Amino acid sequence: MNQRLPEWLTIRVPRPDTIKQVEQMMRSKNLHTVCESARCPNLPECWSKKTATFMILGDTCTRSCGFCAIKVGRGLTVNPHEPSDVAKVAADLGLKHIVVTSVARDDLPDQGAGQFGLTIQELHKQNPLCIVEVLTPDFKGNRDCVQTVCDAKPEIFNHNIETVERLHTLVRPQAKYNRTLSVLKMVKEIHPSIYTKSGIMLGLGETREEIIETLQDLRDAGVDAVTIGQYLRPTMRHLPVVEYIHPHVFKEYEVIGSEMGFAFVASGPFVRSSYNAVEFSKKVMGDRLSQLDEFERAKYIKDLEDQAEQHAAV
Repeated sequence: MNQRLPEWLTIRVPRPDTIKQVEQMMRSKNLHTVCESARCPNLPECWSKKTATFMILGDTCTRSCGFCAIKVGRGLTVNPHEPSDVAKVAADLGLKHIVVTSVARDDLPDQGAGQFGLTIQELHKQNPLCIVEVLTPDFKGNRDCVQTVCDAKPEIFNHNIETVERLHTLVRPQAKYNRTLSVLKMVKEIHPSIYTKSGIMLGLGETREEIIETLQDLRDAGVDAVTIGQYLRPTMRHLPVVEYIHPHVFKEYEVIGSEMGFAFVASGPFVRSSYNAVEFSKKVMGDRLSQLDEFERAKYIKDLEDQAEQHAAV
């Protein structure tokens, strides 16, 4: 049963000018964002500061998860210009950390892995020093698909476990808990230098013990970073919120995750997979800075910090 929305989940709505500018840039290239399609509560804040998570391979998903607002149906035709268009808009926005996700495309022979690879390559080509983070579906656990994405060398490979094992059949009926863990392990086996990341939603009826067990399972799979956020029901057709978790509980999980050895833990009511993503870059991507001279390094850090401020929690 849904409860009254607590005061800590109140969203500040910023001025709309830059939101419109980002929207126009996306529409001009016929690009999609998960911010819109998933009805993310952080959209006004992020778009007002020229940050967005690109969603490739259309806006229609071939899976129907109980928590997700993205429309379900037959996948759209793959756009061959999409990789270069994404890279162009990312460059125009001046992004140093670029997040690319997609709908699940179980209808495609490679489940969309090829389009991920091309997009990563184009982003690095047009933005040589950018950090590319991909948030992928599970590709049904197909190692060749994971290999295709990894071979394009994203700096960060994110794949969300979403919830505890007991709730998987309810929350992600077409996914599997252990398959998610296997995909994250594959990344480390294929390219150990790629950072791995995963995310968990709270408030679906999980217990504290189950959350800690899930965090440990992710750590045992070699995951470097984890995000923990509050599940918010996007429409009345979706799973109800069982519990609104207090911010101090999120802080407790942040401490627990850090003690487990994660390189980065972002935990809070409004935390989402790509929210505060730049902070992870600042913490673990020091090798990128070694490629630059002193002046370039100072400018790069300043640009990255500016983008991190744009992702700061409400």
